[in-house]
Amino acid sequence: MKKALKMLIKVVLSLLAAAVVFAVFLFIFLTVREYRPAEKETLITAFEGQDMQKPQVGDELTVVTWNVGCGTLGDNADFFMDYGEMVYTADKDRVKQNLSGITGTLTGIDPDIMLLQETDINASRSYHTDETEVIASAFPGFDHTFAYNFKVDIVPYPIPPIGHVESGIMTLARYDITSAERISLPCPFKWPIRVANLKRCVTVNRIPIENSDKELVIVNLHLEAYDSGEGKIAQTKMLADILKAEAQAGNYVIAAGDFNQTFSGTDVSAYPEYPGKWHCGLIDESAFGDSFIFLQDPSAPTCRSLDQPYATAADKEHFQFYVIDGFIVSDNLEIRSVETLDCQFKNTDHNPVVIKVVIGE
Repeated sequence: MKKALKMLIKVVLSLLAAAVVFAVFLFIFLTVREYRPAEKETLITAFEGQDMQKPQVGDELTVVTWNVGCGTLGDNADFFMDYGEMVYTADKDRVKQNLSGITGTLTGIDPDIMLLQETDINASRSYHTDETEVIASAFPGFDHTFAYNFKVDIVPYPIPPIGHVESGIMTLARYDITSAERISLPCPFKWPIRVANLKRCVTVNRIPIENSDKELVIVNLHLEAYDSGEGKIAQTKMLADILKAEAQAGNYVIAAGDFNQTFSGTDVSAYPEYPGKWHCGLIDESAFGDSFIFLQDPSAPTCRSLDQPYATAADKEHFQFYVIDGFIVSDNLEIRSVETLDCQFKNTDHNPVVIKVVIGE
C-alpha cells in the first residue's frame, strides 16, 4: 500500500513537472512568435492602381459599421469572456449561415462604404474560413482593405483553448481607396498576457474627392474591451488626435466601429447595466473638440451581452444590452440620418448602424 502511494505521488509530480515544462516552452514559443506590428504600416488595397469612381461634393453617402462577431456569435451563442460558458460558439454550418445572413443584410442596406470588425481570415473558432473573401465576393465592385488586430499562433486558454487566431478589421468602399494605413493603438497588457492578446489598431483609408484637393478619410476601429479602463482611455485619446489632425487638414472624416464605449451625449437609460455583466466605458465627446459630430442611435441596442444565448433567453426585456457602436464625423459633412438596424442578433452579437451623410462644400 505504501509502495503504491509512493508510486502515485511520483506519477502526479512527474505530470505536474511535465505540465510546467510544457507551459514554459509554450510561452517561450509565443513570445518569440508574438505579433509585433509597427506603429504605422501601409495596407494593400484590393484594386490598387485601378481607376475607380470618386465621390463628389454634394453626393449622399450611405455608410454602415458592423461588428460581425467572427461569424461565430449568432443568437445561439454565449462566450466565456462575457460570463458565459462557450469557447467554440458555432459549428462550421452555423458559421456559413451567419456569414450568409450578414452579407444578405449588407446587400439590403446597399451601402457606399462598410466598416466591419471581427472579421476572421484564418482562425480555429471559425474553421479557418476567410471571411474577408466571403464578404468581398458579395461586393465584387468594392475596393477594400484589411488590417490585423488579433494574430496568435495559439491562444492557450481556456479549456478547450481558443486556438489559432488571425482576425482584424475590414473596410470596403465602392470608391477608389488610393492609400490606407494601419496605426497601432496603445496595448494595456503586459507580458505574458500580451503575447496571446489583441493588438488593437485603427485603419485610415483615403478616398479622393472629385475636383477637390480634400480627401474623404475613413477610419475603422475596434477599441479595447476587456481592460481595466486605462486601455480604452489611452486608445480613445490617440483616436482623437488622429481625427483632429485630419479635420485640421480640411478633410472629410468618418470614423466608425465598435468603441466598446457609449458616447457621453447618447441617452442609454433604456439599457441599464446589471451587476455581474460586462460593463462598457464612456467617451467624453468634449475631448474631441468642436469639429466633430457624434452619432449613435439608441432606438435599438447595438450590442448584446454574451453571458447567455439570446435565442433561448427567457427574459429578453431585461437582457443586458449596450449602445457601443457608432460614428464620429467631421462637421463639414451634413447628417441626413442615423439608424441602428434591429437584426435581433441573429447572426452576430452586434446590430449594424447606418448613417446617410452629404459631402458639404
